Amino acid sequence: MAQVKGLYPPYPSEKRCFLSEKFIKVVATGFGSGLVPFAPGTAGTVVAIPIYLIFSPLSWPLYLLSALALTFLAIYVSQEAEKIFRKKDASQIVIDEIAGFLWTMFLVTPSVLHVMLGFIFFRVFDIVKPFPARLFQNRLPGGYGIVLDDVVAGIYANLLLLILVKFWGI
Repeated sequence: MAQVKGLYPPYPSEKRCFLSEKFIKVVATGFGSGLVPFAPGTAGTVVAIPIYLIFSPLSWPLYLLSALALTFLAIYVSQEAEKIFRKKDASQIVIDEIAGFLWTMFLVTPSVLHVMLGFIFFRVFDIVKPFPARLFQNRLPGGYGIVLDDVVAGIYANLLLLILVKFWGI
């Protein structure tokens, strides 16, 4: 996606957020995974796997609260990262993939098969962007548009995965 000129004034003259620029870059790029030259979204989703494994032992209410908290952090950090990178929905921003994958794996037992299927389903839904994901991406401003399309993709992937687990016993 090309940089939109005039979209953001130079970042240093703007009011700074309470988080440091370095912290925002590290979190927004998924610990640097978003900086890979090919398929940064896939790389960001790979980083989401150990984060999911850290969250997976939590009770479902704590997992849900953690996923919500990470989603809100992702929205804020993505908004600030757009300003830093001076590019709308910059490809380096992959915290949205991390949040989306956590939604994919909600209420799913951590197993190699479940994680693999969740990864594949999430990537497919994130790329295809079924309704209302594409609408969210195109119409919602800043961090909301960046993150909520991935949350929708994650919810679709989660539903598919839970159906397979429940009815096909995988």
